[in-house]
Amino acid sequence: MNQKIHLQPMDRMLLHEYYKGFVMDAEIFMDMRNFREYTYAPERVDAYFDRLQSQKDRVDFLIMKDEKPIGEIALKHIDETARQCELSIHLQNDSVKNKGYGTQAERLILEYAFQTLGMTAVIADSVLKNKRSQHTLEKVGFKETDRDETFVYFRISQSDWLKLGDD
Repeated sequence: MNQKIHLQPMDRMLLHEYYKGFVMDAEIFMDMRNFREYTYAPERVDAYFDRLQSQKDRVDFLIMKDEKPIGEIALKHIDETARQCELSIHLQNDSVKNKGYGTQAERLILEYAFQTLGMTAVIADSVLKNKRSQHTLEKVGFKETDRDETFVYFRISQSDWLKLGDD
């Protein structure tokens, strides 16, 4: 269960490899009328990569296992004044879910946020019906701050994260 993953800065070639095996997860849709099967399209992946690279308030990584991308994780809306950012994570498909990779990746990105970027807080949200995502966020130390008809909102402070390391 404790197989190693690591984070690697986003790379165009690896992003294509990731999306060739990507399967859209129905758990992220509150309204299934909005759900569409994902079909790999190289030009869409290129456009997505270019858009990510043009945004200066985010850092994007691929979650790597055995030198293959199995997920993407990002810190976005990085506010250097407020020293806060938002976590975003997606795993490639069901074959890499429920194995602890998301938990490991979230721990690594929190370490990066707090130690490298100097953030004092990281926020996240999860679609209300995505219990797996909510469980993972709570497991790494996020606390629920609010909820509405669509999302559950979470936050972890640097001080709470540091306390977790003392346990």
